Amino acid sequence: MSIYSPFSASQLLPQEEKLEVARHKSELFIGIPKETSYQERRICLTPDAVSSLVSHGHRVMLESGAGETSSYTDKEYSDAGAEITQDTKKVLGCPMILKVEPPTLTEIEMMNPQTIVISAIQLKTQKKEYFEALATKRITALAFEFIKDEDGSYPAVKSLSEIAGTASILVASELMIGENIGKGLLFGNITGVPPTKVVIIGAGTVGEYAARTALGLGAHVKVFDNSITKLRRLQNTLNQRIFTSTIQEKSLLKALRRCDVAIGAMKGKNRAPVVVTETMVEHMKKGAVIVDVSIDTGGCFETSEVTTHEKPTFIKNGVIHYCVPNIPSRYSKTASMSISNIISPFLLHIADDGGIETAIRCNRGLKNGIYSYHGVLTNKAIADWFNLEYRDINLIVF
Repeated sequence: MSIYSPFSASQLLPQEEKLEVARHKSELFIGIPKETSYQERRICLTPDAVSSLVSHGHRVMLESGAGETSSYTDKEYSDAGAEITQDTKKVLGCPMILKVEPPTLTEIEMMNPQTIVISAIQLKTQKKEYFEALATKRITALAFEFIKDEDGSYPAVKSLSEIAGTASILVASELMIGENIGKGLLFGNITGVPPTKVVIIGAGTVGEYAARTALGLGAHVKVFDNSITKLRRLQNTLNQRIFTSTIQEKSLLKALRRCDVAIGAMKGKNRAPVVVTETMVEHMKKGAVIVDVSIDTGGCFETSEVTTHEKPTFIKNGVIHYCVPNIPSRYSKTASMSISNIISPFLLHIADDGGIETAIRCNRGLKNGIYSYHGVLTNKAIADWFNLEYRDINLIVF
């Protein structure tokens, strides 16, 4: 019977001890192509971040117009020291590629073997062919969502959740005005007028920032979540006592019947749990607003259907639904600055450590971000999801 091992027979024999030699700084050559995915308006590095990298002796090549949707011009990038080109193939030929959306199969085809790709992965939208294409080109790929900070949190996920949470309330306040469908209400608390009632389902980062923004505008907030720990943490971080409850149909229905705005911010393992049924939505006030932030993982309102930034709303049972999956992209400049602040320190780390190989040995948070190492799949969740073979990164890099 053969025992599967990631090592060859010669590697398993006793080896002579090798001491680490002094690290040499490496020079990075980063390519930033234009985002081609539908509705993607963000960019990974701001001109300030490019300027910082260039001053450290690195090269950045940008496809012309890549920053326009985030309100950054080619001139700003050029003044920051980036090389601007119209040639997509030239940009994708760089040794390191930075993207917000994961590269398409056509883009992977244009890359050189052994390229390093840093992007989001958006697992729910991926297909098996994507990972096979990475393996063919022996590409090392890092996902923003998997990179960990010193405290064990996921900085990119947290940062974009903060934007989504704050934005959900701002979107709701716009929709409440609506001349045709809205109620002509001002979001907040005006003297002598009952405050806006907001129900938030989910007490994670999105829920916290939605609650923070709603309270700042003077609304009356109720938060529902099945985790007492999360609800307690929320109470403590908000520095004030608000109505919190576990998700029980009777109390949730009572809150939904009275609310003006309902925010869906629940996360599930593979899919967001459907917490609010169609019957519950039918009992809501006419002209009430639902913003389902968890629509990118299926949504937690039964009536939710995916919408776009161009046509963001629809009305069902007299209730306005806003179900755009990529809310941070609407605030592209803020989201770009946020992503850039997270990525640029990691890039400088990689360079100071002498390249990606040494950097992932020294930085466990960065190592956690790797899901394809020279074409070898190293993430168990992805392997299980697509029924692919994987190897533990800790057995390959140590």
